[in-house]
Amino acid sequence: MACIIILLQKGGQAVNGRAELTRSLKLRHIVVIGLGYMAPMAVFDTFGIVSGETGGHVPAAYAVTLLAILFTAASYGKMVRLFPSAGTAYTYTQQTIHPYAGFLVGWASLLDYLFLPMINALLTGVYLSSVFPDVSTVWWIIGFIVLVTGLNVFRVTVTASVNSILVLFQVVVVVLFAGLAIRGLMQGDGLGQVFNLRPFLSPDMSVIALLSGASILCFSFLGFDAVTTLTEETVDAKKTIPRGIMLVALAGGALFITASYFMQSLFPDVSVLSDPEAASAEIALFIGGTVFQLVFLAAALSSTLASGLVSVTSVTRLLYAMGRDGFLPKRWFGYVHPKLRTPVLNVLLVGALMLFALYMDLLTATSFINFGALIAFSFVNISVMAYYFRKQKNKPIKDWWGFVLSPLIGTTFIAFLWVNLEATSMMLGLLWSSVGLIYLLYLVKVKKTNLEMMKFEE
Repeated sequence: MACIIILLQKGGQAVNGRAELTRSLKLRHIVVIGLGYMAPMAVFDTFGIVSGETGGHVPAAYAVTLLAILFTAASYGKMVRLFPSAGTAYTYTQQTIHPYAGFLVGWASLLDYLFLPMINALLTGVYLSSVFPDVSTVWWIIGFIVLVTGLNVFRVTVTASVNSILVLFQVVVVVLFAGLAIRGLMQGDGLGQVFNLRPFLSPDMSVIALLSGASILCFSFLGFDAVTTLTEETVDAKKTIPRGIMLVALAGGALFITASYFMQSLFPDVSVLSDPEAASAEIALFIGGTVFQLVFLAAALSSTLASGLVSVTSVTRLLYAMGRDGFLPKRWFGYVHPKLRTPVLNVLLVGALMLFALYMDLLTATSFINFGALIAFSFVNISVMAYYFRKQKNKPIKDWWGFVLSPLIGTTFIAFLWVNLEATSMMLGLLWSSVGLIYLLYLVKVKKTNLEMMKFEE
């Protein structure tokens, strides 16, 4: 790896380090990248847990989550139009509140972006080990890391093309699942009806339980925000990214609601499953037999690969933005290869960090992700309001809904998620944020680093 780094650095010197990200992504690329990040097959993994939590109303919980998340998605869209940068929540907070606050938000957001690739590596190891028990999980994890790292070295269009194939396969499997579910319901399985309101509304439905389920499902929508890290690689980003954000959220929500509706109709009571917390394989076997179970497993693997692939893409762009501004060492983090037009050194670094997946468990990695995601969501909404009150000179009344009420509703829902955040997530997140604060004080007070923030013309 050291030899590769030296060669890449020499490539950068050929253009005096002036290489930048290139704009090549279009709306269709943004949508499939966002869906790949969201991992549509995840709906099957969380079904058993959320069904028990909501009393058999998973699709209703998804509908509530989608409605709530759209307010935050709208906030991301507004910020992209004002500050089209790969820095996402880090840049928005930096520009509307304070540069140091922006760094701390970016630092916390790294938890979300850095640990999701590790989760996908761990899940890939679990899936493949179940099929090939004689092969150590370690080798599957290492193979996954090498593959997603290698693909991310090339131009971002390569990542988008591979991801499109993987996402399309997942969508096909979800549609096939829906078809098999309809056949089962028509034969009298589950509720015995193809169309039934019970999964959405019933006399015994609890609003508190529904919101509790929504707090779990919120993290299934991670992906609509991740596409903002590709702003500087998107054609006409001020229009394309906001549209992409909404389309990703709506398309993901439609897939989640549809799949969970048919699962809930087939299994109105998940207690009949042998293991409700890991019910996906059992559901696949029940609905389509051994052959469909294998197809289902292949789709699950494509889901972890797609999500891992684009999550590496996202985190390397966030690191690039923070390096370009001087918060991280610019020579490494702000480097873009002149021919590949990707932050290659960041890709290699993230690939090396992913090896920590060999020593982690899913619970710990997930705890880090939850804290980082909520920090980003919270401050994007707050940034919209801060822009209205601090940056806009004339504060027109017509903007009151879009810049105050809408982000306030989004913030209120995120506040509910904060209340329900696991103690472990909060503890790990605060510890990581403390490290970031110490590093920031070192940069400003000791090293006296010259920060070069991007300038945006309104």
